[in-house]
Amino acid sequence: MRSRQEDREVEADRAVLEKEERSEPSLICPPPRSRSYRPPEDLQSCLESHVREVFGPSLPEDWQQTPLQENRLKHRLLVRLAAELGHAVPNSQLHRMRRAGDVLAFYRTPVKDETKIDELAAAELPPNLKIIWQK
Repeated sequence: MRSRQEDREVEADRAVLEKEERSEPSLICPPPRSRSYRPPEDLQSCLESHVREVFGPSLPEDWQQTPLQENRLKHRLLVRLAAELGHAVPNSQLHRMRRAGDVLAFYRTPVKDETKIDELAAAELPPNLKIIWQK
């Protein structure tokens, strides 16, 4: 027969094991995230409304000339757009976003999620050129 002390130790060991099992990272690899992006039809009006919300009444007459000098407001604008459009400005291009027009130009550019090899395989190739995928 076990003593109360032994019972407590066994329960403590079980609790530790359960906690370790729950905290182990999952080894399942998530599917690759698609990086493709197609600009929406109403992009300009969407961007203009976000610029007006973030910058308020201090906008120039041409909203695309709105300077993004204040980092707090620039961040707020880019975060809203990234959430709504599902496409964020990469860190390497943040310094290029100086005016609202620069942000509009970035979001107007579609992004394909395929390699050059994929593009070639989908294209009509001359008869002497073939792409064969190895498995």
